[in-house]
Amino acid sequence: MPTRGSQWPGALPQFSGLWYVVSMVSDCTVFLSKKDHLLMSTRDIKASAGGNLSVHMEFPRADGCHQADAEYLRVGAQGHFRVPASGYLDVRVVDTDYSSFAVVYIYKELEGALSTMVQLYSRTREASPQALEAFQDFYQTVGLPADMVAMLPKSDVCSQGDRHAP
Repeated sequence: MPTRGSQWPGALPQFSGLWYVVSMVSDCTVFLSKKDHLLMSTRDIKASAGGNLSVHMEFPRADGCHQADAEYLRVGAQGHFRVPASGYLDVRVVDTDYSSFAVVYIYKELEGALSTMVQLYSRTREASPQALEAFQDFYQTVGLPADMVAMLPKSDVCSQGDRHAP
């Protein structure tokens, strides 16, 4: 799956920083059963010299802020990862301009089932029309229909929501 619109070699540090997950689409049954109750989450990403990513995630929930850390391990080309601890078999940054949006493809295994997910990251809580278009254009190419999309409402439950993206 080619990365469109990005040049990863030498650009991975530009991907570091705070991102908001403003929209998601997936055929995962767990996601589909919860998508109407999900809120905007954050990813604080730090790139390593070896091409891996350390990702701190914060997820607002009714019972407070849930946090998780994950190592995105580089596989082959820059912008291509796997996250064994999360069941993510294939993670690719398929489109980004680094300064405002990124479209992230995830092929994962959860509870023994394989599924596809596409996430839209934004440096701000409001994605630009261009970012939304790139997201929509891509998720359709992997066979995900619009009725599986969740536009995630903003939340102030987690502390990251008060931080400013670069």
